[in-house]
Amino acid sequence: MWKTLHQQFINFFKKNHRSLKILQSLHKIVADINALEAQMKALSNEALQQKTKEFKNRLQEGASLDSLLCEAFAVVREASVRTLGMRHFDVQLLGGAALHKGMIAEMKTGEGKTLASTAPVYLNALTEEGVHIVTVNDYLANRDASTLRPLYSFLGLSVGCVTSDMPSYEKPQAYRCDITYGTNNEFGFDFLRDNMKTRLEDQVQRGHHFAIIDEVDSILIDEARTPLIISGPSEDSSQLYQVIDQVVAKLLPEHYEKDEKQKNISFTEQGWKTVEHLIQESNIVQEATLFDAKNTMLVHHLNQALKARFMFEKNIDYIVHNEEVIIIDEFTGRMKKGSRYSDGLHQALEAKEGVEIEPENQTLASITFQNYFLMYKKLAGMTGTAMTESAEFQETYSLPVVCIPTHRSVRRNDLDDEIFATFSGKIKAVVQLVNECRQRQQPVLVGTSSIEKSEIFSNAFKQAGIPHHVLNARHHEQEAAIIERAGLPGAVTIATNMAGRGTDIQLGGAIGSELALLLKNIEDQEVIHRIEQEVREKVQERKEIAIQAGGLYIVGTERHESRRIDNQLRGRSGRQGDPGTSKFFISLEDDLMRVFGSNIEFVKRSFLKDNQDDSVPVTHPWLTRNIEKAQGRVEAQHFERRKQLLRYAQVLNEHRKVIYETRNDLLREKALEVFQDTQEALVHNFISYYTDPKKLPDFWEISTLKESIKRVFQIEVDIQQWIEQEVLSPDILEERILSCIEHAYQKQTEILDTELVQYMVQNILLQTLDQEWTKHLNVMSHLREGIHLRSYGQKDPLNEYKKESFTLFKHMILEWQERSLTQFYNIDPSKLLEKWNSMYDDDMDEKDELIEGAEEKDLDNFYFEHSPEEISPKETRKKVEQDDEKPDLDIGNTKDQAPDYSSVSRNSPCPCQSGRRYKHCHGSMEEDAFL
Repeated sequence: MWKTLHQQFINFFKKNHRSLKILQSLHKIVADINALEAQMKALSNEALQQKTKEFKNRLQEGASLDSLLCEAFAVVREASVRTLGMRHFDVQLLGGAALHKGMIAEMKTGEGKTLASTAPVYLNALTEEGVHIVTVNDYLANRDASTLRPLYSFLGLSVGCVTSDMPSYEKPQAYRCDITYGTNNEFGFDFLRDNMKTRLEDQVQRGHHFAIIDEVDSILIDEARTPLIISGPSEDSSQLYQVIDQVVAKLLPEHYEKDEKQKNISFTEQGWKTVEHLIQESNIVQEATLFDAKNTMLVHHLNQALKARFMFEKNIDYIVHNEEVIIIDEFTGRMKKGSRYSDGLHQALEAKEGVEIEPENQTLASITFQNYFLMYKKLAGMTGTAMTESAEFQETYSLPVVCIPTHRSVRRNDLDDEIFATFSGKIKAVVQLVNECRQRQQPVLVGTSSIEKSEIFSNAFKQAGIPHHVLNARHHEQEAAIIERAGLPGAVTIATNMAGRGTDIQLGGAIGSELALLLKNIEDQEVIHRIEQEVREKVQERKEIAIQAGGLYIVGTERHESRRIDNQLRGRSGRQGDPGTSKFFISLEDDLMRVFGSNIEFVKRSFLKDNQDDSVPVTHPWLTRNIEKAQGRVEAQHFERRKQLLRYAQVLNEHRKVIYETRNDLLREKALEVFQDTQEALVHNFISYYTDPKKLPDFWEISTLKESIKRVFQIEVDIQQWIEQEVLSPDILEERILSCIEHAYQKQTEILDTELVQYMVQNILLQTLDQEWTKHLNVMSHLREGIHLRSYGQKDPLNEYKKESFTLFKHMILEWQERSLTQFYNIDPSKLLEKWNSMYDDDMDEKDELIEGAEEKDLDNFYFEHSPEEISPKETRKKVEQDDEKPDLDIGNTKDQAPDYSSVSRNSPCPCQSGRRYKHCHGSMEEDAFL
């Protein structure tokens, strides 16, 4: 025990010592900035604005950003005073310096993180490579961009903002700005969309230089548990979902096992027998058993229906609004409109709730937030709660966390938790406390963990005659207004995991919103001045009343799985030195205690007396420690899950880098180079597979090699004659074949002009690459879903995943090479040229337009969503707007189509007509290629 305590003390000392050293170095920077303040104040507006040009010139001459830091920060502070009327506090400069150094600045609520970010944003924007400010929603992106635009414009920098409802043709301009605001989802989706475009000029992003992430813990920790996915609709199977849901609804508790810790559920042996019987009665499965190979997808649908029916709860995990199943974000409590669980889970929920079932989707592109944000050359973040996750930030993102001191001392009183035996007893105690607060005019914020719980407390308050406002996914439209009034004397607000996110609760009310309402359509300056004075006096009077009552009282109705979420709730109180109080009310029936706590029955026997009033709290240090241990177990579990996700995602990320780099090469007019490399690589693979340098040519598979060359390149090569004429090695044979292919290429393109050849090659390579990549993503998804079963064979699932994925990726590249070359050499050039000329009558302008726009995919049916995740799937689905669609040029008029190997059994004749069984021909190549 003492060794453990000693090690914990050492770790605490090391972490705080390192943080202290960082703060000391940052304080020196702030002192140097302050020394320049008088000099900057003496400058005229024109001279202050000229500083931007001076800084850029110095950077071009070789100066570093660090050498400009103090001057640039001093310029921003003075410019902010002149344009916004706000002067940076020293702690805001501390936070800004930490952001510039690539750290996470933990700054408490109300300390002005938005203003603190302006100095590092300005400094890094001087490089003209673009700075991205990442927010959690469109409202904050628009608000911050609009608020700070006068400051940046005064200093000669342009500001853009990308939102989910922005037309695609407006995005390039926003990304070309020096500073671009947007959400994490939109930045990630734009990256994926860019890598699906068929022209470079259609791409909107221009690189990943520097990003500052607001609410960094929410984005890089909470939302990083699921990746972003672009997907398109697949076949409709609505009736199947409905039938399966009806079958699963008949099951009894003994037919399944629930694991609430993992949020997982599975059939028991008796359950499988019952389901198989019910399925056969429904005529879905007749002769074959449920576990026959052809019923694999049916088993998958049954598992998803079971999860939807008995694991996912209405008003907690999702709600039904306007005949639509809408996901509830478990971290913010907001509705995720347009978001859908994937892999058939959302369809299963729709069948359960009896609403219209939308078609399932297939993955077209995906990326995790970890992989996306690690692409930035420099990354920084800011939030009010990061220290509890500092180890993960350092390990995953190499981002140290520094705690910035507050401008004024925190006066909030954080009281000990009160623990109750029953949930009903806890409700009584909360109602009593809120009543006492109202009587003394103290504002109260009641935090709940779900919509269901918020409505339970709302009903209890109604019965007790307590006026209140409810802030959850059902009332999110009034969010801003509710938050602004939450600081009024005697106000009672119930919030679901989202109190004040992005907006401060100000005691006495928000002056800005009241003025905006009262000054609407008023132009008389005297009237405006009088109204402003009256509103300020009124708000100040209300604030004094709230302060005298004790400030904002935070009532936590239960502990969240993560201490960080609890700290976010507590942080709503005590803003800018205001007084406040916080207390959590816990019952032994809470989900955290029931699922993750230990020895609950022992607690009841030891601490509860017979006939004890359930509204009397139980207090004991052991109970408090048990709660902290339960939270620690959940946090560790989530951390391990995110690490596992990253390990697996990193494998696919390496594939993604290769594919996207290849696509960009094709778009950068390197298609012919890629085409030549593809030819050489495929021929080399054929030679490697069908010949052996250690054997004589008599033992080579000459006939199969000839057939393969003919099938792809449409040429006859007399290899036997070459062997008879001279001694051939595989290398010489490869050179001979490549020479013949070069002649075939010249013949194929001799009647076509360079532009048409370039377009044709680029289009074929892009089309086939995108198709193969889509197939690869779906195969990898299925591989990931079942790879954990390898552990039963004493094998490491991650290593097995890496091995399998390597083979699959090499097979995908081989398929792409063979398909694209086969398509190219099977095109009839005369027919293609005839269509080219007849369609546009040699009009070069129209030809240019055709080349630029032809074969651009119709993305109207694409959806954007997250992939499923073991505990809490979260997805975002969006329609993609694709502007200025161009006509397609049909180049699929081929002499012969490439064989389809997808449905060939191992013992069937190979479709390439080699005369061999598939497992000894292309089936074997698929398994052994590139190993």
